[in-house]
Amino acid sequence: MAALTSKPGIPLTSLAIPIVLLAALAGTLAIKADLIGAAATGPVLDEPLTVEIAPRTFDYRDSGEFFRNGFAVDGPVKSVTMRRALTIMKYQVTAADYGRCVADGACPAAEPGFAPHDATTTPATGVSYDDATAYAGWLSARTGEVWVLPSDQDLAFAAGSRFPDDALGVDINSTNPADRWLADYNREAARKASRDPVPQPLGRFGENEYGFADFAGNVWEWTTTCNRRVNLDKAGRVVNDVSSCGIYVASGKHRAAMSSFVRNPKGGGCAVGVPPDNVGFRLVKDTRWYAPLLATLREKGLAF
Repeated sequence: MAALTSKPGIPLTSLAIPIVLLAALAGTLAIKADLIGAAATGPVLDEPLTVEIAPRTFDYRDSGEFFRNGFAVDGPVKSVTMRRALTIMKYQVTAADYGRCVADGACPAAEPGFAPHDATTTPATGVSYDDATAYAGWLSARTGEVWVLPSDQDLAFAAGSRFPDDALGVDINSTNPADRWLADYNREAARKASRDPVPQPLGRFGENEYGFADFAGNVWEWTTTCNRRVNLDKAGRVVNDVSSCGIYVASGKHRAAMSSFVRNPKGGGCAVGVPPDNVGFRLVKDTRWYAPLLATLREKGLAF
């Protein structure tokens, strides 16, 4: 059967892409209006203080558990080029800010734990990945902008020299399991010895070279990065890569993998290794013009 045409020689299918783009643009504008309208249900919030991390190329060690020849090995380091700036909160979300979301009925109350001396200057802790996601939705509605959790790679990009390297330094070609076991034992013992459980006020841990504050202090941060188990062959090629997206990476002094519903990591919710002292979060502002459309698609279960 001949292709349908809008006029002689022009198939309708050739018009599909422009039509979809126009529909997407119209949908984005409508969604933006909905976000701003939603903010009218309460006072519009001032946007949180952010820093803008300029584009650059940096080295990033993949997160996850990597195995080669049956032995645990360090994840590979790859060169990553970020081609656009990242706008991210300078500080972690405070207990007071999270409390406003709770008061509005949009967020569950944080897990009882350390009662901050000053909620306005202390990071929110005792919150799960799901709670942090709820807060991002609430803040987006109240500011008319799109706020999302960062990925582990986003945090590595923003943290710069403060981002930890999880490598153990064991020769990748070593076939002696004792080498890996001893290195892992020493690392985990050092992590336990450095624990500092009481959340500290904003600014306590200083800023990095980009003005990004308090990363790798004693509050780990939720990310959208799923925990992975990767098997490599003898040549270092990926045999299989299994992601567990009910378990997310929390980044700080080290990476910790935790179930999305865990609020108190001290209660045994850490899936791998030493649990964080505390877990909180900060958000990225998605400044792309089509960000509201992507946010709506994510809400409908379509990940991009």
